Amino acid sequence: MPYIGELAAIATSICFSIGPAFFTFAGREVGSVVVNRVRLVFATLIIATAHALFVGSPFAIAAATPDRWFWFGLSGIIGLALGDAALFQALVMLGPRLTLLIFAVSPLLGALLSLIFLGEHLAFIQWLGIAITLAGVAWVVFEREHNASRNALTPREYAIGIGFALLGALGQAGGLVTSKFGFQGGFPTLSGQLIRMLVSAVVMWLAALAVGKARSTITAVRNNPKALRAILIASFVGPFLGIYFSLVAIQHAPVGIAGTLMSLQPIILLPVSAIVFKEHVSPRAVFGTIIALAGVAVLFLV
Repeated sequence: MPYIGELAAIATSICFSIGPAFFTFAGREVGSVVVNRVRLVFATLIIATAHALFVGSPFAIAAATPDRWFWFGLSGIIGLALGDAALFQALVMLGPRLTLLIFAVSPLLGALLSLIFLGEHLAFIQWLGIAITLAGVAWVVFEREHNASRNALTPREYAIGIGFALLGALGQAGGLVTSKFGFQGGFPTLSGQLIRMLVSAVVMWLAALAVGKARSTITAVRNNPKALRAILIASFVGPFLGIYFSLVAIQHAPVGIAGTLMSLQPIILLPVSAIVFKEHVSPRAVFGTIIALAGVAVLFLV
């Protein structure tokens, strides 16, 4: 199917446009670390069920070679355990829009890492498409964030929030690049996703047990059913559908291009904000959307 990687990357953006709002709400209720631990459990169970239905027994991943377990496991730790922990903290501190703006540097980091470790070279026109897309995203989100309250953050807290967002972007890029090593030679996408999620969940909960936070994590979500429902919804849309599409994307498209198309959440949220939440969409926001879509068109025309 032509452009399957690019289309999967856009589907990833759609899924990841829904998740941040739910994760932000839950994180402000029970804390970002609790959210990350619980959503990894939910997502692992959801993916294991899907794996049993579409691939075979979820235990079929045991037949994967040690090198695949290593690369997918490392990818899960970098991208899902560490990277997303930083991203969720940024969502709580900065809010979704500013966090997503900073997170938009992830494709550039991914392109650089894939150039270094995978030898993936992008043509000048592809770099131009990435730059145009990111410029459009930045234009939109800066405008939205300019008039938004930053929740009275101190300069130090604001800087820490930006640092967390950058770490989240680096984790996303590193997770995609390392997972590409696991897919070399052909491997089912859903199986790779299940290994990533399982390893990251085990690591997160072992760490929670080591610091004595496992019981308090369970108590926190049990006492806050609204946060629990939000995590469940976001876990299905993001870690299941979103990550599945992201892995399809990096299997069939260069990391730099796939990462760029996966960073369109702020653009996708514009019509949702206007139609569902009745928010005013300014001419600047519309212009930024056109710029970003022009960058996407450049990537498709290469």
